[in-house]
Amino acid sequence: MKKYIVRDFMVPISEYATVAESATLYESVLALEKAQEDYAKNRYSHRAVLVMNADKRVIGKLSQLDFLCALEQKDNNYDRAFNLSHLGFSSKAIASHKEQHRKRTPPINEIYEKATMSSITKFMQPHSHEEYIEDTTSLDIAVHQLNAGPYLSLLVTKGPDTENIVGVLRLADVFSVVFNAMKKYESTITDRTDTG
Repeated sequence: MKKYIVRDFMVPISEYATVAESATLYESVLALEKAQEDYAKNRYSHRAVLVMNADKRVIGKLSQLDFLCALEQKDNNYDRAFNLSHLGFSSKAIASHKEQHRKRTPPINEIYEKATMSSITKFMQPHSHEEYIEDTTSLDIAVHQLNAGPYLSLLVTKGPDTENIVGVLRLADVFSVVFNAMKKYESTITDRTDTG
């Protein structure tokens, strides 16, 4: 895998779903949907939207899970109330407590309306230093970095400057490359044993 480099398998930033930091959650989902349609040639669709500032720099990411979390109604006691496992409460008791909380939430159409008009910056995830990888990095190092996170994608930079993002390396694409390399290796072993 050392002969493969990240640049060969990344999705260029121009082909990735992006939105301005002023976008709403709804506008972000529309951008993700459009990117999935435009990128239909690849069986692995986009699962996140990159958030760009006014200087066209990536400042964060909104994943499909982040979007679903935005629909979850939370009050001041939400996190504390559901972090009860360390106190010995069973998962069944915690699930029952969550169900009681959900019964007190507004109707789903009100939740959708409020969430979709909210700013994306409220729900996006900023990137950590470990989520950057240079475009000339070998694929074996990229596999290690994805596993170490674990991450579903890495931001690809041109050189060491994390401001110069040129693409996204997705776990699904790396898996495809590694799996195909394994198949190719296996077939050469099989061919040698059949002819030997």
